[in-house]
Amino acid sequence: MSEDLVQKAKDNARQNFREGLNCAESVLKAILDTGVTDFPPEVVAMATGFGGGMGLSGNNCGALIGAVMAVGAVHGRKNPLEGEFQERVDRLYGNPGLYRFFNGLPHEFRAKFQYLDCAKLNENYPEWQDKERFRQCMKMVIEAAGMAMEYIIKGKEEGYIQPFGPNVAGKE
Repeated sequence: MSEDLVQKAKDNARQNFREGLNCAESVLKAILDTGVTDFPPEVVAMATGFGGGMGLSGNNCGALIGAVMAVGAVHGRKNPLEGEFQERVDRLYGNPGLYRFFNGLPHEFRAKFQYLDCAKLNENYPEWQDKERFRQCMKMVIEAAGMAMEYIIKGKEEGYIQPFGPNVAGKE
């Protein structure tokens, strides 16, 4: 079942990108269309500005951002003000904690594609409309959707006890 969901997410992402959705929209919509969350389809609008590394600015890859958004749609805090202050902080930073769970996505993406920034990922393509660049981005979109679904499943099966990779807080 979980392999079927991963493949469905990848297939959805491929089709979305072919139909003209940007990288972030393609990944987020791919996950929403698998039925693993009850968010309405209009949520995809929040991903529109992340294409091309945020409005073609070349920053963080939109496919990766779409993956983080998709995982957040399932595992994110639906009511971030729930509980006492320390409980809310612990849900993010603790062990188990959401940040240690989400921390793996960019590290896995970088291991697969070498960079996180759209500009670096596409530096070999001088023309944005280049067909080879489109194919390369499609690979990233498909992989990001598969990774997102794998993380969604991992969170449901393992919880949020993964070890931290490198992070700004110096946590392990």
